[in-house]
Amino acid sequence: MRRLLLTILPATMLAAAVVSAAPDFKSVWKSPDAAQVSFAGKKIAALVITQDDSLRMSGEEALVRELTARGLQAVPTYRMAPKEVLQSAESARGWFEKAGVEGVVALRPVSSEKRIAYNDSLWMSPSYNTFWGYYGYSYSTVVVIGGADRDTVITVESLIFSVPRNQLLWAGVSETRNPKTLQTFIGDLVKQSVKELEKQGLAGK
Repeated sequence: MRRLLLTILPATMLAAAVVSAAPDFKSVWKSPDAAQVSFAGKKIAALVITQDDSLRMSGEEALVRELTARGLQAVPTYRMAPKEVLQSAESARGWFEKAGVEGVVALRPVSSEKRIAYNDSLWMSPSYNTFWGYYGYSYSTVVVIGGADRDTVITVESLIFSVPRNQLLWAGVSETRNPKTLQTFIGDLVKQSVKELEKQGLAGK
C-alpha cells in the first residue's frame, strides 16, 4: 500500500505493537551544484508538507530549532503565509519571495504501510521448523500467518532547495518503524534529517 495516510498517521503510530526505531535514511542524493551554495547568514524556510496542522506546525518548529542551533536563520513556513495560499506553487511563490527566503528544507510523509517483521517465534512454528512442515505450508499459502508481527513503516522525503536558483540541492528518503507518538516521530525525524544535511555539508555546526 503506497498512498498518503496522513489523516490516520497519529492513530497508526499509537497502535504499533512492536519495537520502535529511529528514522533510517535508505537513499540520499546531492546535486553537483550544492557546493556552490551557502546559506550562511541567509533565511531558510522550514516546510512540512501535510494536511495535518498539528504535524505541520510542530514539525516546522522542531526543524527551526535544529537549524537555528547550527547557526542558520530558519523560519517556520506556517508563520510566513496563510495555510490556504501554501496549497499551490503559484500562490505560495510570492510569499516566499516577499519573505526573502534563500533556501527551503522540506519534509513530506509519502506513505505509511504494514510490513511483516520476522522473529524467532516464526522460525519455531510448525510451519517452518521442519522441512516437510514448511513444504506443505509453502504450497498452501503465500501469506505468512501467525508467528510474525507487522511493522508500521512510515516513509518520508527530506529535501533542500535553493529558492533563487529554483533548484534541488539535496534529497533523502528515510523510513521510521513503529514510532510511539507523533511528538517522538517528528522529533526524531527532524534530528536525523538535519544530521544528514550536516554530514553533506548543507547545515552548519
